[in-house]
Parts: sequence; structure tokens; C-alpha cells
Amino acid sequence: MSSEHEPMEMEFPLNEGDAAHEPGVPTEGDSGKQQAPVAESEEQSQAVEELRERWQRALADLDNLRKRHGRELERERFVERARTAAALLPLIDHLELALEHAEAGESSVIEGVRAVRDEAVSTFEKLGFPRHDETGVPFDPTRHEAVGTVEDDGVGPGVVREVVRPGYGDGVDQLRPAAVTVTARRE
Repeated sequence: MSSEHEPMEMEFPLNEGDAAHEPGVPTEGDSGKQQAPVAESEEQSQAVEELRERWQRALADLDNLRKRHGRELERERFVERARTAAALLPLIDHLELALEHAEAGESSVIEGVRAVRDEAVSTFEKLGFPRHDETGVPFDPTRHEAVGTVEDDGVGPGVVREVVRPGYGDGVDQLRPAAVTVTARRE
């Protein structure tokens, strides 16, 4: 019994002139070439061409994806820059107000500058970068940068004595550490 995909061998009665038509025996018009390899070669060529087309489409899709990603990344950068700039606009407004009131006297200028600074600190906090300018806290090298030492005056060594420049942000989101002087033991 043969399977569906195997060719069936059938025997037919031969006439006198049909002896040359036996399977495997070439005839006059047959040059000895077999038809099956030619068909397989054409199928392979078609398969190769189809794979080549699929590969070219995949390359084009990848190129389009790169271009789209680049456009999206640029758009996100613009959105973040615009968001930050919009958050800083009130600072410019307050500086202009302070300059307008500068003629009124020194105290109004000082108050105006102080208000602008407070607005800037608030804006940085809203952007996720809170200000750190605490004194009397233990020195933490992840949040502080020691720029000097002072003698221990009873509070113990390793305590922040003075903030020279405030720090902004926390952990990996730190813009900069606070520059501080730290107490040290007397020698």
C-alpha cells in the first residue's frame, strides 16, 4: 500500500513500438533531462526571491522604525524643554517686576529678589529637585560635598556646620550635592 504522496507504479501492456517508452528509457525527442530537477530549481528560485523580498521589506520596516523613533524622541525632548521653560517663565516675570520696583528703594529690590529666589526654589521642587540646605545634620557623602572642616564645638564630629552652596535633588535624581563645611575632632 502506498501513501498519498508517493507515486504509484502501474504496469501497462506494451505494444511493439512502445518498448522505448518504458520508465527510465529515453526516447528520441527526450534529451535525457529529467523534468523534476528543473521544477525544483524553479521552486527554489521562487523561494529565494520571496525570501529576498521579505528581507527587503524587513529592512525597510526597520528603517521606518528608526526614523519614527527618532522623530518621537525629538518630540519628547521638545515637550520636556517646553515644560521646563514654561515652569521658569514666572521667574522671569518676577525679575521684571523687581526691576520695575527698583526705583522705589533698596528694601523693595531685596524683597523682590528674595521672592524670585523663593519662586525658583519652589519651581525646582515641583520639577522634582528639592533644595537641601540643612545645618546640624550628619554629613552624608551621597548628599553633601565637604569643602572645608571646622573644629568640633560640642556637637560632635561629622556634622554639617555651614552650607556654602545648597544642593538640589535626591539620590540618582540629584542635580548637585550641597557644598558644606563639616565639624572635625580637635587634635
